[in-house]
Amino acid sequence: MGLKCDVQYKRGDTWSKLTKVGVTGVRKPVAVRRKGISNTLNGALNCSIDIFVDLPADQKGSHLSRNVEVLSDVVEESIKAPVTGLENMASDMCKKLLIHHEYAQTANVSIRAEYFRESKTPTGRDTLEIYKLLAGGSVVRGGKVRKTIGVEVIGMTACPCAQQTVTEMLGCGSEVPIMSHNQRNICTALFTMDDDTEIEADEIIDIVQGAFSSPTYELLKRDDEGQVVINAHTNPRFVEDVVRKVLEFVVDRYERLPDNVEITVKSESEESIHKHNAFAERTAVLGELREEYRNRTFSR
Repeated sequence: MGLKCDVQYKRGDTWSKLTKVGVTGVRKPVAVRRKGISNTLNGALNCSIDIFVDLPADQKGSHLSRNVEVLSDVVEESIKAPVTGLENMASDMCKKLLIHHEYAQTANVSIRAEYFRESKTPTGRDTLEIYKLLAGGSVVRGGKVRKTIGVEVIGMTACPCAQQTVTEMLGCGSEVPIMSHNQRNICTALFTMDDDTEIEADEIIDIVQGAFSSPTYELLKRDDEGQVVINAHTNPRFVEDVVRKVLEFVVDRYERLPDNVEITVKSESEESIHKHNAFAERTAVLGELREEYRNRTFSR
């Protein structure tokens, strides 16, 4: 016997619309293959996916099973024909969500995945390092899909202020890098763009790692460990410096990208001599950053 009652469509005592209704933390393997990319990005990524639509005030509930259906269909299709990027998969999901939820006006998808990439230590040893990929999509019915790709990278900073203070206290010269206190820095860089714009996650990782005092590594032998410390103290940076360096590298590297690409960079330093952390953030469209960079001035 078929079931006719659909409680979700009932109005009941509802009076307020909801911005997001959906499911969170759905774990799925997603097959990814990027043209011309031959590293570990071309393989299956272990993803955690959140998927939402809005809900009008005159409807009691959302059809959550439709969210899972869209998610499962897209993921299963990726096994047969790998997606070109998590952000492109998120964009595809957003379009399908509005088809499946005829009452919805907006759709949002966010994806997090662990990503391993081949790297080399300062002395040239092969290593496999872990990063987080961050992707998403959003759309308003009748409008264009905007998709997001980004990374979360862990690195190291050495405090310039403490280094200068120690230098003065010890009466040292500038022949060798002087000690300072260090921080584990967690930097996130996100790019939100139109559906036809493409950015490589590996490029973003390279940009972020170049903004630290030094990258960090899972396994270091003695000589590598010493070189990481030397490199970091030769290149001291505040948490603010990390954000600004990422933005500078982005402007220099991405001349081809349109002005409407939105960039968010967050940097958090886990302090070693304080009980609090230091944090800096900037969100801007690329056109705004290009204008600032062209008009930059330096004061003493």
